Amino acid sequence: MTTALITGSTAGIGAAFARRLAADGHDLVLVARDTERLREQATELHDRHGIEAEVLRADLATDAGIEVVAARLDDRRNPVDLLINNAGFGNKGRFLEVSTADELTMLKVHCEAVLRLTSAAAEAMRRRGRGGVVNVASTAAFVPRGTYGASKAWVVQFTQGVAQDLAGSGVRLMALCPGFVRTEFHERAGMGTDNIPKWMWLDADNVVAAALADLSRGRSVSVPDPRYKALMGAAKLVPRGLLGGVTSRTGRKYGPR
Repeated sequence: MTTALITGSTAGIGAAFARRLAADGHDLVLVARDTERLREQATELHDRHGIEAEVLRADLATDAGIEVVAARLDDRRNPVDLLINNAGFGNKGRFLEVSTADELTMLKVHCEAVLRLTSAAAEAMRRRGRGGVVNVASTAAFVPRGTYGASKAWVVQFTQGVAQDLAGSGVRLMALCPGFVRTEFHERAGMGTDNIPKWMWLDADNVVAAALADLSRGRSVSVPDPRYKALMGAAKLVPRGLLGGVTSRTGRKYGPR
């Protein structure tokens, strides 16, 4: 039996990963900021699937929180075989409407935490000659859409680069890039979603199933739906300057506001 550590495990894609991996028989290390929700989740998954679910409270917007999780990933007595870097959030508003402090907090969670936790996990996994890391990004990584998109573009580039560097080591890395997923993400950011077309929404459990299948195939990037694969393919054909204007107008029309 293997162990998976999931950040941001209590909601959305993180919770979907926890459900799927528990059902597949993996023990879990559940990481989030809300201790009560973590304990409820751990109890439910243990009772339903008979797996061991460890609770680890950590705020990845702080150095102390990142260090706690990194130390767990480096624990040689209780190794982690799969890391899901899922924790993240969005800020409501355009650039300059959001405070610099909030932008920096986003970069701390989306970039610095991902870097440090991937490093800790990959080093331990390389020693054992096996393991996997899934860094949750977004299709926003492929279009000019402010700090959020820029941070997720960094996640994609970082993951692909590390995957190449560790090729042959037994450690697999993959960036997961979903589109709009029905989770608490937009509600927590105070973003409305009524203006987003129904066809653009994805189910979190389906996203996770596609992600795990792509990880097993050795892919370094996963766009887990044919609709978004087509959209991202089309985006590559549009000049960046024009694409920036299109995505800005589309974001105002369809995106959360």
